[in-house]
Amino acid sequence: MPFDQYIPAIATIRTVLDIVLVYIIVYVVLRLLRGTRAVPTIVGIVILALLYWLAVAQDLATLEFVLRSAVFYFGIMIIVLFQSEIRQALIYFGNRLRIPLIRRPRDVIGGTVYDEVVLAITTMASSKTGALIVIERGVGLRNFIDAGVQLDAAMSYDLLVTIFDPTTPLHDGAVIIRQERIAAASCFLPLTKNPSISRELGTRHRAAIGVTEGTDAVSIVVSEETGLVSFIEEGRIERNLTTRQLRTHLFAAMEIHSRDEDEIAQIKAKKMEKVGETESEVTVA
Repeated sequence: MPFDQYIPAIATIRTVLDIVLVYIIVYVVLRLLRGTRAVPTIVGIVILALLYWLAVAQDLATLEFVLRSAVFYFGIMIIVLFQSEIRQALIYFGNRLRIPLIRRPRDVIGGTVYDEVVLAITTMASSKTGALIVIERGVGLRNFIDAGVQLDAAMSYDLLVTIFDPTTPLHDGAVIIRQERIAAASCFLPLTKNPSISRELGTRHRAAIGVTEGTDAVSIVVSEETGLVSFIEEGRIERNLTTRQLRTHLFAAMEIHSRDEDEIAQIKAKKMEKVGETESEVTVA
């Protein structure tokens, strides 16, 4: 079969691929912009574009001149207005397009260092001790760590509870966890500017949301007024979580696959039976 006959088929495949890639990009951008302050700004830009089309169609020379002169500054305006959304989009693409072999989900049985976090959060929630914990993932938080009190300490339940004790000097601010270690405490974070955030949320919650909007970090908050636990990822907040729900959210975000607690209980029961059988054999002997 001559090669020339394959050219239409190749062109068709290329066209389909082109359309699919454009669809994916538009879909992701619209998904990132949904519910943000960028939506009314986009509406305003669309209205200006319609006005420019009207000016050209109806020969409105003055309006056309003004809008044509403003087009030059639109690129800078979009970067300034949408800097947060652009950063979030780049982070989103970077995380989705990373090589799968770089980070593999870890299978664990029993406790990890993040179980220490869950236990500390549960304890502070029961006593209504305000807390804000930020966990670094792919995007570095070095600028926030350097501005806080650097610790570089092993993560533990006792240390986390002690840091957020209201009588200690480090309780005000956030704790940042990097590579399963407490990198710094008393860190101050940028507040979210999302106007749709509930007025019930205070500075601690707004800071927790703000850091996840500009990075891919996740945050955990304990409200000192109500003791409710919240989990924040990509600017979205889940409130009033139980210990089990918090652990599920945290392990999913950190790509840790944990066996079900019932299976863990069965494994522990079998181990206890084996220990009992061994002790019985020793007694008989």
